[in-house]
Amino acid sequence: MSTATPQSVDAVVIGAGPVGLWQVFQLGLQGIAAHLIDALPHVGGQCAQLYGDKPIYDIPGIAVCSGLELVERLQRQIAPFAPTLHLGQQVSALAAQDDGRLLLQTSAGLRLAARSVFIAAGVGAFVPRALKVEGLSAFDGSQLLYHPARLDAAAGRRVVVHGGDAAAVQAAIDCAPLAASVALLHRRDAFDAPAEALEQLQALRAAGRIHVATGQITGVQASGGRLQGLQLLNPQGEPETLALDLLLAYPGISPRLGPMADWGLAMQRKQITVDPATFATSVPGIYAVGDINSYPGKRRLIVCGFHEATLAAFAAAEQLTGHSGPLEYTTSSERLQRRLGVLPAA
Repeated sequence: MSTATPQSVDAVVIGAGPVGLWQVFQLGLQGIAAHLIDALPHVGGQCAQLYGDKPIYDIPGIAVCSGLELVERLQRQIAPFAPTLHLGQQVSALAAQDDGRLLLQTSAGLRLAARSVFIAAGVGAFVPRALKVEGLSAFDGSQLLYHPARLDAAAGRRVVVHGGDAAAVQAAIDCAPLAASVALLHRRDAFDAPAEALEQLQALRAAGRIHVATGQITGVQASGGRLQGLQLLNPQGEPETLALDLLLAYPGISPRLGPMADWGLAMQRKQITVDPATFATSVPGIYAVGDINSYPGKRRLIVCGFHEATLAAFAAAEQLTGHSGPLEYTTSSERLQRRLGVLPAA
């Protein structure tokens, strides 16, 4: 672990899905500022990545919304509490310290000494699947970028976007005005994306701004330590070469428990066991909410995760202050309304 002095914080939420976002909201109501960490380069977690365009019907007060709409609503709701975001990085280590704080380090070298930690990691950290092509991994991070948060690297370059989902289609569209050329590579000429995005893609194809290539990657062409092209096998079984300067890969994501299994937490069937009254884990100061936890009667529903995050925030506030405060309501509490920005600060 790095020897850099860690930043002292009150709370860290691991996982930026709907339950993690709601955890930030409930902590904010308690007057607790949160740092939010997620392995993906954006908030939303599984809800945004896997169910972004699918309808959700069981959120109280919202008859129907998509996964992305739910995430957008939650982002607006937590805005008054301005959480510090650390995206595109995974918590690689978490250990209790002699002073009662919890020391975290991420894959990006971030170090935080937290008084409380909330694990809202769903079924694990969602990380991109790697393209299994011999010789390609040597360019990871330079000419090969998985699910990049920004597309600046595309400027003036020959770009190949690999994938068939909405993220890949949108990346190709967004690269079109930046790159020297854009090729969207998929195993077939069919894409799983919203109708509006497909219409944009078709218009850019017709204008010659995006070329759609079909086939499977079989190898790479490289020279002087630089990736210069991909070797393909097209749907007719014929070899082809696709020249490039930059490969943006969207092969999908998969959940992994990862380092979490080594944090000394009591677990059952790859889920963290908790006290259902507080959602505290076996390690003092660490709470687990959402799909990652296990307790008698557990149901893996977003609405249940919201309930768990609410009780965990109350429990943490009591732990951090040493006493249980009065139950307040956002409808009548001036203190809560000031925290929400509804009333001016005193």
